[in-house]
Amino acid sequence: MHTLKSSRFNLKPLASFIIVSLSLTGCATPNHLGDPWYGWNRGVHTFNEDADRFVIKPIAEAYQWITPEFVNQGVTNVFENIKDVRVTINDLLQLKMAQGGMDFSRFVINSTLGLGGMIDVATLFDLPKHNEDFGQTLGFWGVASGPYLVLPLLGPSSPRDAIGRIGDAFFNPLTYVAFIGGAASIATTGSNVLDVADTRADAISNEKIIEEATSSSVNSQYSFIKSAYQQRREYLVNDGRTPEDDLDLAFEDEINTSPAAPETEPLDKATPSSGHKLNLSAPENVQ
Repeated sequence: MHTLKSSRFNLKPLASFIIVSLSLTGCATPNHLGDPWYGWNRGVHTFNEDADRFVIKPIAEAYQWITPEFVNQGVTNVFENIKDVRVTINDLLQLKMAQGGMDFSRFVINSTLGLGGMIDVATLFDLPKHNEDFGQTLGFWGVASGPYLVLPLLGPSSPRDAIGRIGDAFFNPLTYVAFIGGAASIATTGSNVLDVADTRADAISNEKIIEEATSSSVNSQYSFIKSAYQQRREYLVNDGRTPEDDLDLAFEDEINTSPAAPETEPLDKATPSSGHKLNLSAPENVQ
Protein backbone atom coordinates (compact mmCIF):
# COMPACT_ATOMS: atom_id res chain seq x y z
CA MET A 1 0.00 0.00 0.00
CA HIS A 2 1.07 3.59 -0.47
CA THR A 3 1.31 5.99 2.42
CA LEU A 4 -0.11 9.47 2.01
CA LYS A 5 2.04 12.33 3.22
CA SER A 6 0.94 15.80 4.26
CA SER A 7 2.87 18.76 5.60
CA ARG A 8 0.08 19.40 8.11
CA PHE A 9 0.31 15.95 9.64
CA ASN A 10 1.04 16.11 13.36
CA LEU A 11 4.07 13.94 14.10
CA LYS A 12 3.87 14.15 17.90
CA PRO A 13 1.35 11.30 18.42
CA LEU A 14 3.25 9.10 15.98
CA ALA A 15 6.58 9.87 17.65
CA SER A 16 5.11 9.04 21.07
CA PHE A 17 3.71 5.81 19.69
CA ILE A 18 7.09 4.82 18.25
CA ILE A 19 8.90 5.58 21.54
CA VAL A 20 6.43 3.51 23.56
CA SER A 21 6.58 0.64 21.06
CA LEU A 22 10.38 0.62 21.09
CA SER A 23 10.41 0.57 24.88
CA LEU A 24 8.36 -2.62 24.74
CA THR A 25 10.98 -4.35 22.63
CA GLY A 26 12.99 -5.23 25.71
CA CYS A 27 10.00 -7.02 27.23
CA ALA A 28 10.16 -9.91 24.76
CA THR A 29 10.00 -13.27 26.50
CA PRO A 30 12.11 -16.33 25.60
CA ASN A 31 9.14 -17.48 23.48
CA HIS A 32 9.96 -14.66 21.04
CA LEU A 33 13.69 -15.24 20.64
CA GLY A 34 13.16 -15.54 16.87
CA ASP A 35 11.35 -12.20 16.91
CA PRO A 36 13.75 -9.69 18.52
CA TRP A 37 11.50 -6.73 17.67
CA TYR A 38 8.40 -8.40 19.08
CA GLY A 39 7.39 -5.44 21.25
CA TRP A 40 7.53 -3.00 18.37
CA ASN A 41 5.90 -5.45 15.98
CA ARG A 42 2.99 -6.22 18.27
CA GLY A 43 2.37 -2.53 18.90
CA VAL A 44 2.39 -1.67 15.20
CA HIS A 45 0.30 -4.75 14.41
CA THR A 46 -2.40 -3.52 16.79
CA PHE A 47 -2.16 0.00 15.36
CA ASN A 48 -2.54 -1.33 11.80
CA GLU A 49 -5.52 -3.49 12.79
CA ASP A 50 -7.28 -0.47 14.30
CA ALA A 51 -6.46 1.73 11.29
CA ASP A 52 -7.81 -0.94 8.96
CA ARG A 53 -10.95 -1.55 11.02
CA PHE A 54 -11.95 2.08 11.40
CA VAL A 55 -10.59 3.75 8.25
CA ILE A 56 -9.19 1.62 5.44
CA LYS A 57 -11.69 -1.23 5.39
CA PRO A 58 -14.81 1.04 5.46
CA ILE A 59 -13.39 2.98 2.50
CA ALA A 60 -12.65 -0.28 0.67
CA GLU A 61 -16.15 -1.62 1.35
CA ALA A 62 -17.73 1.61 0.06
CA TYR A 63 -15.53 1.46 -3.03
CA GLN A 64 -16.51 -2.17 -3.60
CA TRP A 65 -20.19 -1.36 -3.14
CA ILE A 66 -20.34 1.51 -5.65
CA THR A 67 -17.97 0.00 -8.23
CA PRO A 68 -19.24 -2.56 -10.76
CA GLU A 69 -17.18 -5.75 -10.96
CA PHE A 70 -15.86 -5.07 -14.48
CA VAL A 71 -14.74 -1.56 -13.45
CA ASN A 72 -13.09 -2.93 -10.31
CA GLN A 73 -11.21 -5.50 -12.40
CA GLY A 74 -10.20 -2.83 -14.91
CA VAL A 75 -8.76 -0.61 -12.16
CA THR A 76 -6.86 -3.58 -10.75
CA ASN A 77 -5.47 -4.36 -14.20
CA VAL A 78 -4.28 -0.77 -14.69
CA PHE A 79 -2.23 -0.77 -11.48
CA GLU A 80 -0.90 -4.27 -12.20
CA ASN A 81 0.18 -3.04 -15.63
CA ILE A 82 2.10 -0.15 -14.06
CA LYS A 83 3.77 -2.62 -11.70
CA ASP A 84 5.04 -4.57 -14.71
CA VAL A 85 7.60 -1.76 -15.19
CA ARG A 86 9.00 -2.55 -11.73
CA VAL A 87 8.81 -6.27 -12.43
CA THR A 88 10.74 -5.95 -15.69
CA ILE A 89 13.56 -3.94 -14.09
CA ASN A 90 13.89 -6.46 -11.25
CA ASP A 91 13.88 -9.31 -13.79
CA LEU A 92 16.94 -7.79 -15.43
CA LEU A 93 18.64 -7.10 -12.09
CA GLN A 94 18.18 -10.80 -11.26
CA LEU A 95 19.63 -11.80 -14.66
CA LYS A 96 16.29 -13.26 -15.79
CA MET A 97 16.62 -11.96 -19.33
CA ALA A 98 13.97 -14.16 -20.97
CA GLN A 99 11.43 -13.40 -18.26
CA GLY A 100 12.31 -9.72 -18.48
CA GLY A 101 11.55 -9.76 -22.18
CA MET A 102 8.19 -11.40 -21.50
CA ASP A 103 7.23 -8.89 -18.81
CA PHE A 104 8.27 -5.93 -20.96
CA SER A 105 6.15 -7.35 -23.78
CA ARG A 106 3.24 -7.66 -21.33
CA PHE A 107 3.54 -3.98 -20.48
CA VAL A 108 3.70 -2.87 -24.12
CA ILE A 109 0.79 -5.06 -25.26
CA ASN A 110 -1.49 -4.20 -22.33
CA SER A 111 -0.65 -0.49 -22.54
CA THR A 112 -1.65 -0.40 -26.23
CA LEU A 113 -4.07 -3.17 -27.16
CA GLY A 114 -5.33 -3.36 -23.57
CA LEU A 115 -6.42 0.31 -23.45
CA GLY A 116 -3.84 1.54 -20.98
CA GLY A 117 -3.81 -1.74 -19.08
CA MET A 118 -7.53 -1.98 -18.33
CA ILE A 119 -7.74 -5.27 -20.24
CA ASP A 120 -5.17 -8.02 -19.73
CA VAL A 121 -4.63 -8.84 -23.40
CA ALA A 122 -1.10 -10.16 -22.85
CA THR A 123 -2.37 -13.28 -21.09
CA LEU A 124 -4.09 -14.26 -24.36
CA PHE A 125 -0.63 -14.14 -25.99
CA ASP A 126 0.69 -16.64 -23.42
CA LEU A 127 2.55 -13.95 -21.45
CA PRO A 128 1.83 -14.77 -17.79
CA LYS A 129 2.04 -12.30 -14.92
CA HIS A 130 5.19 -12.50 -12.78
CA ASN A 131 5.90 -11.13 -9.32
CA GLU A 132 9.34 -9.57 -8.81
CA ASP A 133 10.38 -6.70 -6.55
CA PHE A 134 13.59 -5.13 -5.29
CA GLY A 135 13.41 -7.06 -2.02
CA GLN A 136 13.60 -10.27 -4.04
CA THR A 137 16.45 -8.80 -6.05
CA LEU A 138 18.42 -8.14 -2.86
CA GLY A 139 17.70 -11.72 -1.77
CA PHE A 140 18.89 -13.00 -5.16
CA TRP A 141 22.27 -11.34 -4.54
CA GLY A 142 22.57 -12.87 -1.09
CA VAL A 143 21.25 -10.12 1.19
CA ALA A 144 19.68 -11.71 4.28
CA SER A 145 16.11 -10.75 5.12
CA GLY A 146 16.82 -9.91 8.76
CA PRO A 147 14.26 -10.13 11.59
CA TYR A 148 10.54 -9.86 11.08
CA LEU A 149 9.39 -6.24 10.99
CA VAL A 150 5.90 -4.72 10.96
CA LEU A 151 5.69 -1.27 9.34
CA PRO A 152 2.99 1.30 10.18
CA LEU A 153 0.16 1.06 7.61
CA LEU A 154 2.33 -1.05 5.30
CA GLY A 155 2.15 -4.23 7.39
CA PRO A 156 4.49 -7.27 7.46
CA SER A 157 8.01 -6.70 6.20
CA SER A 158 11.70 -7.15 7.03
CA PRO A 159 14.73 -4.85 6.88
CA ARG A 160 15.57 -6.19 3.43
CA ASP A 161 12.02 -5.74 2.13
CA ALA A 162 11.73 -2.30 3.72
CA ILE A 163 14.77 -1.21 1.70
CA GLY A 164 13.23 -3.00 -1.26
CA ARG A 165 10.17 -0.75 -1.04
CA ILE A 166 12.42 2.28 -1.46
CA GLY A 167 14.03 0.74 -4.52
CA ASP A 168 10.64 -0.12 -6.03
CA ALA A 169 9.49 3.48 -5.50
CA PHE A 170 12.27 4.56 -7.90
CA PHE A 171 11.01 1.99 -10.43
CA ASN A 172 7.41 3.26 -10.24
CA PRO A 173 6.53 5.70 -13.08
CA LEU A 174 3.96 7.43 -10.85
CA THR A 175 6.80 8.54 -8.55
CA TYR A 176 8.18 10.82 -11.27
CA VAL A 177 4.75 12.12 -12.29
CA ALA A 178 4.32 13.39 -8.72
CA PHE A 179 7.47 15.54 -9.10
CA ILE A 180 5.78 17.62 -11.81
CA GLY A 181 3.50 19.21 -9.22
CA GLY A 182 0.12 20.82 -9.69
CA ALA A 183 -2.59 18.71 -11.28
CA ALA A 184 -0.15 15.87 -11.94
CA SER A 185 0.72 15.63 -8.24
CA ILE A 186 -2.97 15.64 -7.29
CA ALA A 187 -3.66 12.94 -9.86
CA THR A 188 -0.84 10.81 -8.48
CA THR A 189 -2.14 11.18 -4.91
CA GLY A 190 -5.61 10.24 -6.11
CA SER A 191 -4.26 7.20 -7.91
CA ASN A 192 -2.44 6.13 -4.73
CA VAL A 193 -5.67 6.38 -2.73
CA LEU A 194 -7.50 4.43 -5.44
CA ASP A 195 -4.77 1.78 -5.45
CA VAL A 196 -5.07 1.36 -1.65
CA ALA A 197 -8.88 1.11 -1.84
CA ASP A 198 -8.77 -1.32 -4.76
CA THR A 199 -6.12 -3.54 -3.14
CA ARG A 200 -7.96 -3.63 0.18
CA ALA A 201 -11.28 -4.35 -1.53
CA ASP A 202 -9.73 -7.31 -3.37
CA ALA A 203 -8.46 -8.66 -0.03
CA ILE A 204 -11.86 -8.62 1.69
CA SER A 205 -12.75 -12.03 0.28
CA ASN A 206 -9.60 -13.53 1.88
CA GLU A 207 -10.39 -12.38 5.41
CA LYS A 208 -12.30 -15.55 6.17
CA ILE A 209 -9.13 -17.60 5.68
CA ILE A 210 -7.37 -15.74 8.50
CA GLU A 211 -10.46 -15.85 10.72
CA GLU A 212 -10.77 -19.61 10.29
CA ALA A 213 -7.03 -20.20 10.76
CA THR A 214 -6.79 -18.16 13.96
CA SER A 215 -8.74 -17.82 17.15
CA SER A 216 -9.85 -14.55 18.73
CA SER A 217 -6.39 -14.29 20.30
CA VAL A 218 -4.26 -11.46 18.92
CA ASN A 219 -1.15 -13.59 19.50
CA SER A 220 -2.54 -16.33 17.25
CA GLN A 221 -3.40 -13.89 14.47
CA TYR A 222 -0.03 -12.15 14.76
CA SER A 223 1.84 -15.47 14.57
CA PHE A 224 -0.23 -16.66 11.62
CA ILE A 225 0.39 -13.49 9.60
CA LYS A 226 4.09 -13.51 10.47
CA SER A 227 4.53 -17.15 9.45
CA ALA A 228 2.52 -16.76 6.24
CA TYR A 229 4.47 -13.64 5.23
CA GLN A 230 7.90 -15.18 5.86
CA GLN A 231 7.03 -18.38 4.00
CA ARG A 232 5.63 -16.43 1.08
CA ARG A 233 8.71 -14.21 0.79
CA GLU A 234 11.05 -17.20 1.05
CA TYR A 235 9.08 -18.89 -1.73
CA LEU A 236 9.29 -15.82 -3.99
CA VAL A 237 12.99 -15.13 -3.39
CA ASN A 238 13.87 -18.75 -4.23
CA ASP A 239 11.45 -18.93 -7.19
CA GLY A 240 9.57 -21.76 -5.55
CA ARG A 241 12.64 -23.84 -4.73
CA THR A 242 13.15 -25.20 -1.23
CA PRO A 243 16.40 -26.30 0.49
CA GLU A 244 15.17 -29.88 0.10
CA ASP A 245 14.93 -29.39 -3.67
CA ASP A 246 18.50 -28.11 -3.79
CA LEU A 247 19.72 -31.14 -1.81
CA ASP A 248 17.90 -33.50 -4.18
CA LEU A 249 19.45 -31.79 -7.22
CA ALA A 250 22.93 -31.95 -5.66
CA PHE A 251 22.44 -35.64 -4.87
CA GLU A 252 21.30 -36.37 -8.44
CA ASP A 253 24.29 -34.46 -9.87
CA GLU A 254 26.65 -36.42 -7.62
CA ILE A 255 25.19 -39.72 -8.82
CA ASN A 256 25.34 -38.69 -12.48
CA THR A 257 28.96 -37.50 -12.27
CA SER A 258 30.31 -40.38 -10.15
CA PRO A 259 32.46 -42.98 -12.06
CA ALA A 260 30.62 -46.14 -13.02
CA ALA A 261 31.54 -49.35 -11.22
CA PRO A 262 33.68 -51.78 -13.33
CA GLU A 263 31.72 -54.52 -15.00
CA THR A 264 32.43 -58.07 -13.86
CA GLU A 265 32.70 -60.94 -16.26
CA PRO A 266 29.94 -63.54 -16.20
CA LEU A 267 30.65 -66.54 -14.02
CA ASP A 268 30.69 -68.99 -16.91
CA LYS A 269 33.47 -67.01 -18.62
CA ALA A 270 35.73 -66.71 -15.59
CA THR A 271 38.96 -68.75 -15.62
CA PRO A 272 41.30 -69.48 -12.71
CA SER A 273 44.78 -68.01 -12.70
CA SER A 274 46.38 -71.40 -13.41
CA GLY A 275 44.90 -71.42 -16.89
CA HIS A 276 42.73 -74.53 -16.32
CA LYS A 277 39.06 -74.28 -17.11
CA LEU A 278 36.70 -74.25 -14.19
CA ASN A 279 34.47 -77.37 -14.37
CA LEU A 280 30.97 -76.45 -13.31
CA SER A 281 29.27 -79.63 -14.57
CA ALA A 282 27.65 -82.04 -12.16
CA PRO A 283 29.88 -85.02 -11.12
CA GLU A 284 29.17 -88.43 -12.77
CA ASN A 285 27.53 -91.13 -10.70
CA VAL A 286 30.08 -93.35 -9.04
CA GLN A 287 29.39 -97.09 -9.48
